[in-house]
Amino acid sequence: MVKATALTEIKSGRKRSHWMWYVFPQIAGLGCSDMAKGYAIADLAEATDYLAHPVPGKRIKEITAALLGLDSHNAPQVMDNPDDLKLRPSMTLFALVEGAGSVLEAVLKKYFDGHKDQATIQLIR
Repeated sequence: MVKATALTEIKSGRKRSHWMWYVFPQIAGLGCSDMAKGYAIADLAEATDYLAHPVPGKRIKEITAALLGLDSHNAPQVMDNPDDLKLRPSMTLFALVEGAGSVLEAVLKKYFDGHKDQATIQLIR
């Protein structure tokens, strides 16, 4: 259900409902809300497991691919604040696992001029 909703919204070019935490989770220590803390990824090992899992791993890659298919290069056009601000940390975390050439890295290039989230990098170290 969540995947279908998120995928439909992204393909339409506009995120409208609340699913950011469990589709694009961030490294633990960034988010302040109970939801952000509950879905936070502890470290690179957990991020690796998340991507390898057949449900959330497939979901994040499909929805990320849909982001890449949009004409927009502007995250705030696709996602309202603060969700547009959560996208870069999530993509940074998972791009560090997947490496160059991944769809996750491609989102950083398309929407953030290739700049990774420095707070995420600091928390991982």
